[in-house]
Amino acid sequence: MSVAKMLSIGRLCEGNFAQAKPSNDPAPSLQSRVFNVLLRQLPYKQQLASAEAVQAHVRKLALAPASHEPTGLGRGVEVTLTKMGGWPVYYTAPSSGHEGCNHVMFLHGGGYINEIVPAHWRFVGQMTRKAGVVCVVPIYPLAPRATAKDVVPKTAELVRMLLEDAGSAKVTVVGNSAGAGLALAACQWLRDRGHRQPNRLILISPAADASVSRPEQVEIAARDPIQDIPGIVEAGRLYAGELEVGHPFVSPLNGGFRSLAPMTIFSGTRDLLYPDSVDLAARARAAGVPVELHLLRDQPHNYALMPTPEGRQARAIILRAIA
Repeated sequence: MSVAKMLSIGRLCEGNFAQAKPSNDPAPSLQSRVFNVLLRQLPYKQQLASAEAVQAHVRKLALAPASHEPTGLGRGVEVTLTKMGGWPVYYTAPSSGHEGCNHVMFLHGGGYINEIVPAHWRFVGQMTRKAGVVCVVPIYPLAPRATAKDVVPKTAELVRMLLEDAGSAKVTVVGNSAGAGLALAACQWLRDRGHRQPNRLILISPAADASVSRPEQVEIAARDPIQDIPGIVEAGRLYAGELEVGHPFVSPLNGGFRSLAPMTIFSGTRDLLYPDSVDLAARARAAGVPVELHLLRDQPHNYALMPTPEGRQARAIILRAIA
């Protein structure tokens, strides 16, 4: 089943259940349960089933690199492309004007080996249009061509420059999956060098520990409809390059948490990475960092970007936080 078909069914379900009354029952919505089944029909989990599968995927992408051009932003959004430090960087702004707008830097997911995809751009369009913010979207180079040793400091420098340019405007760094891990590592880099933090970090299903070595993650992986342990470990190894996988650039859960920006974290218990999100929140709170952890029962990796009631609720929280 294609991604387009899956999203079409998901949106049909969204229409059917959008009027459902709120419930105190923490069980996942029917639409979300259907979506979990549909996700298993897609090739994502097979692509992460082994190190060999990841290596084959990376070779394929090297021969035919995916486009990073914006698609699906929707009406009312202006786009500008520039280059900073040799990276393409897109700026999106409301067509009605962006004087005095707050700023968001969005760092996309994809296991550090996959390019930004239309679902990410749709989310950028929603943030730009509905929250009235300027979004800055760096197209960072992918592993194994680029590794954490170079990507983390350069990303941090882009955040630092955005903070300078934004002046008194609010700056939020939003990342999903690998992008959330990169966001956290970049902010640790800024902190360690005495630079200002953004106003908030929003981490969606963060990839915080590339070792994926917790015993409980084996059982969770069997329930995760998208991810598998061998592939995530191999992608982390490729991204680490000459660094150890446990280095904070690669596994920011191993970095320090003092004096970081307040955090909002989204994760679900069908995401094999969710124990790291729980640990991340605990370590940040212990270091005095304000944390909101939205951990939902039976939600998959990146549920906050999906066309489900739980996804809509998460995006509403994000839009309020960045506006």
